[in-house]
Amino acid sequence: MPTLMIQGATSDAGKSVLATGLCRWLKRQGLAVAPFKPQNMALNSAVTQDGGEIGRAQAVQAQAAGLEPTSDMNPILLKPNSETGAQIIVQGRAIGEMEAKTFHAYKPIAQKAVLESYYRLASLYPYIIVEGAGSPAEVNLRAGDIANMGFAEAVDCPVILVADIEKGGVFAHLAGTLMVLAESEKNRIKGFVVNRFRGDVSILRPGLTWLTDFTAKPVFGVLPYLLGFHLEAEDAVDGRQAPKVDPFKVTVPITPRISNHTDFDPLRLNPKVEVNFARPGQKFPPADLIILAGSKSVRSDLAFLEAQGWDQILKRHLRYGGKILGLCGGYQMLGQAVHDPRGLESQPGSTLGLGFLDLETTLEPEKQLINVQGQLNLDSKPLVKGYEIHAGVTTGPDLKRPLITRADGRPDGAISLDDQVAGCYLHGIFENPAGCQALLKWAGLTEPPLLDYWSLREGSIDLLADSLEKHLDLTAILRVLNDQPN
Repeated sequence: MPTLMIQGATSDAGKSVLATGLCRWLKRQGLAVAPFKPQNMALNSAVTQDGGEIGRAQAVQAQAAGLEPTSDMNPILLKPNSETGAQIIVQGRAIGEMEAKTFHAYKPIAQKAVLESYYRLASLYPYIIVEGAGSPAEVNLRAGDIANMGFAEAVDCPVILVADIEKGGVFAHLAGTLMVLAESEKNRIKGFVVNRFRGDVSILRPGLTWLTDFTAKPVFGVLPYLLGFHLEAEDAVDGRQAPKVDPFKVTVPITPRISNHTDFDPLRLNPKVEVNFARPGQKFPPADLIILAGSKSVRSDLAFLEAQGWDQILKRHLRYGGKILGLCGGYQMLGQAVHDPRGLESQPGSTLGLGFLDLETTLEPEKQLINVQGQLNLDSKPLVKGYEIHAGVTTGPDLKRPLITRADGRPDGAISLDDQVAGCYLHGIFENPAGCQALLKWAGLTEPPLLDYWSLREGSIDLLADSLEKHLDLTAILRVLNDQPN
């Protein structure tokens, strides 16, 4: 089964970027290809067509391959809820919370799920592009590894190692990673890719020659830093955006367990909108609209928000006529209280909410995972679609004024009586051009432009594939994928 794994010399080296680009390039060649990531640790997730939960990076890679995402594309997803613990998602379903040591002991069981998903996927698609996690140089994690070389050894697939030159020391990253691997793992690495290079590549060539001579492995190419390129961040908050003239200002507070902050990418890319992230210890940026994001641990993030004094800033914002929008966990924070009687996210108990909506939320063991379509109950009544990922059940009088009426007739979210506060569970709401336009108009932007985020993402994936065609030896990479000698 032709399978190629992309591993990184460091975290954020470009694994997702290279895997996404290869999926699109192979699709262009008329080859049926599917993405796969054995284990992912991220708070940005997506709902699949089979009702499971996977990392957003694999959902984007599925788009690059022309597929609907499925749970098998990312069989193990870890969603951190503390410094040492995480919720464990296996083949799309949450099985519980584990501390790091407990999960390490659980890995042999997780490996069975990983291989089961891989072989099921490989029975459907003749080509598989696999993304590793972190780096195989993390030798402390090698025992029982299912994310990098442990997986590659189990399925006997070749590996390409990628490094980000912007981090500095790129030759040490690549050569050093190779040096700490076992002999069979070294043999598995078929070559290197250097990512995000700026400048004249001829200046880099002596180093590339040295690397090839030192390791006896080829460099498949050097990918340039792409301007005007957007691909959703796998985990880290991405605040990059082009300068804008007299923009409408949106501020998003950053809490320790913020999740699905990719919700705001369509706003960052909107030519009339500037998105700023409020961070601890820094001045809270001025805002026309404040958005409370999703959270993996709503009660603790709510306590953090209040400890920063941001609750008082929110109240002042409303007194001066500003608007506040809450998404998923942020929507729950807007209510009167959040109850966790079973201790699903933290210690059992209840936490007072911000009190901006007359609602209460109780966390239940069964997580809601659903793709949703409906109508946004604002002036133009646009149709919207997105996905819900939450454990909370929300009740209260303000549900009589829902922000969204789902296609099945059920209400989603609420709008305050004074029309200053709104919230809902729908992730991806800003990806709907007309829905995004209506929400920005509600928030106070008089002439919000339409932004087709899906097409913009398609354009970026195509730009990435074009860059791979121009700068990588894809003929050699295809030989590696087909397990043919160079």
